[in-house]
Amino acid sequence: MGRPSTPEKVVVVGLILPDISRSTAEEHLYELEKLVETAGGIVVRKVFQERKSRDAATFIGKGKAEEVKKIVAELTANLVIFDDDLSPAQARNLQEIIGTEVIDRSALILDIFARQARSKESRTQVELAQLNYLLPRLTRQWSHLSRQAGGIGSRGVGETQLELDRRMTRTRIARLKEDLAKIEKNRETQRKGRHDVFTVALVGYTNAGKSTLFNQLTKGSAEAVDKLFATLDAKLQKSFFEMPRPTVIIDTVGFIRKLPHHLVASFRSTMEEAASADLVLHVINLTHPHMEEQLEVANEVLKELGVPPERIIEVYNKADLDVERRRQPRQHSSVTISSLTGAGIEALVRMIHDRVLAEGEVLHLEIPLDESKVIARLHEVGEIYHQAASDHHLRFVAWVPKEQIYQFSGFSSGRAADPIARIS
Repeated sequence: MGRPSTPEKVVVVGLILPDISRSTAEEHLYELEKLVETAGGIVVRKVFQERKSRDAATFIGKGKAEEVKKIVAELTANLVIFDDDLSPAQARNLQEIIGTEVIDRSALILDIFARQARSKESRTQVELAQLNYLLPRLTRQWSHLSRQAGGIGSRGVGETQLELDRRMTRTRIARLKEDLAKIEKNRETQRKGRHDVFTVALVGYTNAGKSTLFNQLTKGSAEAVDKLFATLDAKLQKSFFEMPRPTVIIDTVGFIRKLPHHLVASFRSTMEEAASADLVLHVINLTHPHMEEQLEVANEVLKELGVPPERIIEVYNKADLDVERRRQPRQHSSVTISSLTGAGIEALVRMIHDRVLAEGEVLHLEIPLDESKVIARLHEVGEIYHQAASDHHLRFVAWVPKEQIYQFSGFSSGRAADPIARIS
């Protein structure tokens, strides 16, 4: 499907309820504007409506909908996006009143994910989320999906919905769930295959600088751009810095407030990379004016994933930006860095190194040559730094996981100093 030759002109609408402050609503629409830009559109007006509750028919009330209609006509906008989910009836009523395309935040995010999805897994996840979102809306007029130009909100499954009825959609959803279950099973097998390595997952609010940090830690070339959801597929690469045992860095999909629940469910397997990691680096944009809100969103997701706080290091990023609103780390297990310039990376690497080392101990071992099973087991579970032979023994300096130390207790002559050169 083609794309418009010029950016779509978008009016965004936010509802201010009694439990939401004006500044919070403004921040929500600012984030929605960034999402629109990521999708290739341009916001020409932000509209706020204060109400005691949502209007069942039009969400913002008929009078405000008529006002939005005038704004759309005045600015020749061709798309209106609401910051909250609309019911099928609300979307239909608003579209009839305003006279142009009306979608909500979930549809916009799904559109962005459809654009960014590259692997079979992410494409399957996105299509499943889209169909779950579209299923209750199959009774409405599909005019917003029939634009030949193919603009915001119409990518991915898009126009195929014109031919799908509810039965066909449910059949496709069932098939996608089966495909995703197979993919998730393969991913779980891959995770189990990484039992001999230490895994470090990068998580955090979208656009916090995770991919740039990933490149710093791996000397890789992951796409790192100033846009939301640049990363959908988990990326894995070996740490560039020497560690007590093999260490793999994992870049994951970013968090955002009001993430569509269908999307969260579909991307559960990708997010599980964080849940199963040995260490989680929570990357935080130190300079964002609403840093605390972003922290709250990310922490809530980590809690839902079952990541214990002791497995998390807070990484306050973008220290290179000199702004008055800069905050300082608030807990001991944290570090301030600039993933762009590399400042603070050495301190972060030391923290990762110490966490890896803490998972076991470096031991002096002297194992008789006839204890071949013990020697084989050491090679299987440990990380050997030095080995020397005598007439009757093999001497090792090796890192051994805590849960495996008992197997070598009869051959240990004590703990050894960390043989890995510390970062200077």
